[in-house]
Amino acid sequence: MSNHIENGQVRVLGIDLGKSVFQLHGVDARGKSVLKQRLKRDKLLEFMAQLPPCLVGMEASSGAHHWARKFQGYGHEVRLMAPQYVKPYVKRHKNDSVDAEAICEAVQRPNMRFVGIKSVAQQEILALHRVRSLAVKNRTALVNQIRGLLAEYGIVFPKSIKQARRAIVLILSELHRGQGVADGDQQAGKRLSSHPVDSWGAGGVARV
Repeated sequence: MSNHIENGQVRVLGIDLGKSVFQLHGVDARGKSVLKQRLKRDKLLEFMAQLPPCLVGMEASSGAHHWARKFQGYGHEVRLMAPQYVKPYVKRHKNDSVDAEAICEAVQRPNMRFVGIKSVAQQEILALHRVRSLAVKNRTALVNQIRGLLAEYGIVFPKSIKQARRAIVLILSELHRGQGVADGDQQAGKRLSSHPVDSWGAGGVARV
């Protein structure tokens, strides 16, 4: 550990987060640069545990809330910022070192907007919502694709997911019986078209 860290000279630290490598930029109470360091992922927590408590700034990107909670546990004051609010403080050609310096500068601005650090429970709830949203989106896309493909064979059903399920089960059962969708089989067509009640009933399928 270098002397400036042992003496607590780092008052503000900017960290550019990465998947495996992290760039750090620290300044003292006068704003003078006293630390520029690149650390691998497995060394970051050890470093932060030995660093005297200071203000730590990071962009609110992937993994930021996890690291923020860890650093808070070592007594650091952690602030997260949206990347678009950090961008104006990048002074020269973008790279990890420059980004860390910009983060260090941005976190000290009195008018900066900060992102609240989420607890593990809050992140779990958010993750569930995201997974559900993605599942619903994928389901809708798949049903629309199936509807479009079947329409090419004269088979249509309404947009309702519930009706789509019934229609798909019915069509699969016809295929299981050896009645192809595209073979023009009249009996299969009759069975498919006979299921709807008032055009879109229990089966929700029509052959046109």
